[in-house]
Amino acid sequence: MKRFLSTSSALRRGQNLTEKIVQRYAVGLPQGKNVYSGDYVSIKPAHCMSHDNSWPVATKFMGLGATKVKDNRQIVCTLDHDVQNKSEKNLEKYSNIENFAKEQGIDFYPAGRGIGHQIMIEEGYAFPLNLTVASDSHSNTYGGVGSLGTPIVRTDAASIWATGQTWWQIPPVAKVELVGQLPQGVTGKDIIITLCGLFNKDEVLNHAIEFSGEGVASLPVDYRLTIANMTTEWGALSGLFPVDEVLLDFYKQRIQTLPQPHPRVNEQTISELVANKTESDNDAVYAKHLVVDLASLSPNISGPNSVKVANSLHDLSNQNIKINKAYLVSCTNSRLSDIKAAADVIRGHKIAPHVEFYVAAASSNVQKDAEAIGAWQGIIDAGAKPLPAGCGPCIGLGTGLLKEGEVGISATNRNFKGRMGSKDALAYLASPEIVAASAVLGKIGGPEELDGKTVPKVREIIKSITVNKEAPSVEGGSVEVLDGFPTSIEGELVLCDADNINTDGIYPGKYTYQDDIPREKMAEVCMENYDSEFNSKTKPSDIIVSGYNFGTGSSREQAATCILARGMKLVVAGSFGNIFSRNSINNALLTLEIPDLIDQLRVKYKDSNELTVRTGWFLKWDVTKAEVIVTDSEGNVVLSQKVGELGTNLQDIIVKGGLEGWVKAELQK
Repeated sequence: MKRFLSTSSALRRGQNLTEKIVQRYAVGLPQGKNVYSGDYVSIKPAHCMSHDNSWPVATKFMGLGATKVKDNRQIVCTLDHDVQNKSEKNLEKYSNIENFAKEQGIDFYPAGRGIGHQIMIEEGYAFPLNLTVASDSHSNTYGGVGSLGTPIVRTDAASIWATGQTWWQIPPVAKVELVGQLPQGVTGKDIIITLCGLFNKDEVLNHAIEFSGEGVASLPVDYRLTIANMTTEWGALSGLFPVDEVLLDFYKQRIQTLPQPHPRVNEQTISELVANKTESDNDAVYAKHLVVDLASLSPNISGPNSVKVANSLHDLSNQNIKINKAYLVSCTNSRLSDIKAAADVIRGHKIAPHVEFYVAAASSNVQKDAEAIGAWQGIIDAGAKPLPAGCGPCIGLGTGLLKEGEVGISATNRNFKGRMGSKDALAYLASPEIVAASAVLGKIGGPEELDGKTVPKVREIIKSITVNKEAPSVEGGSVEVLDGFPTSIEGELVLCDADNINTDGIYPGKYTYQDDIPREKMAEVCMENYDSEFNSKTKPSDIIVSGYNFGTGSSREQAATCILARGMKLVVAGSFGNIFSRNSINNALLTLEIPDLIDQLRVKYKDSNELTVRTGWFLKWDVTKAEVIVTDSEGNVVLSQKVGELGTNLQDIIVKGGLEGWVKAELQK
């Protein structure tokens, strides 16, 4: 039975595009309920993709007691990460995935067919205005075609396989307005590299991004896919482009090249898209508004070993940085236009003798098209080394990894230290044109240098950012509360004043792979690596309040379950690592992002030397009103704030002890 509590009504406001798409794919909403940023909702995505991790998902799926997927038209399995690995163990895993897919009637794409994200675009699973998820962080890519793509963890994937749905908290949405036109020689990769380096203080961490502005109309779809792909590295949960004439023309042309009738991309689906174009309402609310003038951009390069560092091509070219390896691979920049652009740069030249240049198409279809126009063979004839369509060196697998002391330049999306090989190597990221030119030059440089010209000086970037500090007025009313779920959650705030407290700080790694750790021991070592006195300073009813990006790092679920073992039901932070947020709810630990609260406490305790501080402040989360009130030790209200609504679907997951418990209950119905 549900308990129904009344609250005062507030004005209804418009929705942004992200909220509108979630509205379409949310399930179990009260009649007339509009969803907004902050709300927890159950979602039934159009499609869910998993790759080499499909077997671990399948194992979890079967471990839940499931035997048949809920909707085999919803699920897609691709093999793309470790396709060069011909070991018996890997081939057995691949065989298990293929056999499972066949048994369940799931769409399956074998090793060599291509990278999962590219397949999702090519085959129309990720389609404009739908919600498509994947158990991979670069699901953001789908935003390049106006599909709301976002990553999920394996438990979520198993839940979707079993029940067709999982949950999502709609993140704050940042509008990124692109004005002006790109100068000659500046690409989509330069745009996202610039954004990652320009706004590198977590401005869009865990936000959904919507790209807008007249500058978008000049960006081809391949540029948009590259930009959306690397919003992941920028820290965002999605990167959504509008459905405009450029995108519609892209699909109209696709119809001419795809076998018809195609199940997802055909005249009917495109006609329906044209007739039902959707965009943000004029009164939609955005948490942040960033503006960048495309005309002020220059070719940029990420690194070394960080996407948060952007250097101009002009500066790095003048430093005469010798390279050992170059890469045109991955889901970021290995589409047909990228391969053609690299081939055009290389034409008439040879790869420098001391450079190894590796090339892999994003899919077998892309390679076939590149071969048809002569671009593929042109690159190979210049001395490049072909790899099968797949991820490979982008994630440190297979042939051509960076060795100790080597320098590489890549058209991929990540150059984290050690990701593409040795931790003692240096990795830079750049556009396909710059990568190809550098492979010929033997150093980091631009295409113009192949013609004896110098790289132009940089322009001054024109940018701005506005933060919306006002809590938006949203439709009010009551929040239903299920039996077994509290109408309010209360406790004293315990301050752990640090940013980026990682999962090893929360739950020490030495216990992670010991499966027999009792709950009491988990409670004892909770936060041990952050503060050895945490256990003695806290009690079960407390609420942890911490800084920004709490729970960053590895995906260990114990970072959430050890807090629960300590008897704590809620963690408050300025922001959370996305995987920690998902693992928390999946294990029945609630979280709230309240930046103003941590900022106030930091002022109050700025002179404290303690790692863990009992504040004497008490937080009450009124679930029925979706409101948080914080009082000080004297009972004075120091903060009153609306928060996202915790719908009954999400409450049900918590009541059932987490997502796995909820799935098991659903399967028993």
